[in-house]
This record gives sequence, C-alpha cells and structure tokens, in this order.
Amino acid sequence: MRKTLLLIAALAVQQTVFAAPPKTMDGRFVDEQGRTLYTFDKDTTPGKSACTGGCTTYWPAAVADSADKPSGDWTVIDGGDGKKQWAYKGKPLYRFAKDEKPGDMKGEGFKDMWHTAKP
Repeated sequence: MRKTLLLIAALAVQQTVFAAPPKTMDGRFVDEQGRTLYTFDKDTTPGKSACTGGCTTYWPAAVADSADKPSGDWTVIDGGDGKKQWAYKGKPLYRFAKDEKPGDMKGEGFKDMWHTAKP
C-alpha cells in the first residue's frame, strides 16, 4: 500500500512538472531540462513543421508530453517526426542535437535559418 501511494505521488509530481509549456530563461525559450529551443525559417505554414526526415536527427522537436496543456500562444502540433511538438504563436520549436548542456546555444544562426526562440 505504501509503495502504491509513493508511486502515485511520484506520477503526480511528474505530471505537474511536464504539464506546462516551455519556460523562459535569460530571454529565450528552454525545455524542461533548460536546453535552448529554436525556430526554423522554413516553417512558413503556422502549426506545421518543415523539418522532416534527416533534419529531425539534428533538430529534434521540442516534444510535448501527453499531459502537456496548450495555453494562450502555446500550442501542440504534429511534428515532422510524428511526435507531438510544442509551437509558439504557430512556430514549431526544436532543440539542437549539438547543444550538450543547458545554456548552450550552438544552433543560433545555423545556416542563417535557425534562431533562438524568444518571447
């Protein structure tokens, strides 16, 4: 019984942590791990990702968990890799695979098409 209650409490905490859109840190959007999020200039149709196939290897979607709740300018869309993805004002959000730790912004300006996502 005690183990069951602890498991239920742990799941409730996990849902609370992930049931919100990405957050803002130092003027840019970051995921739940503090990793920088990016926008892609080729995303010209609101709510639709143009990053598909091999692109998703280097630019994985900012994945939305099934418990995540869209709110205001935040929406959840179908990403180019088939997973649910966060979007801000219709622009899909991505991480950069070469950002190794929270605070990295190695993808900023990549090929003049990728930009740090900001409010």
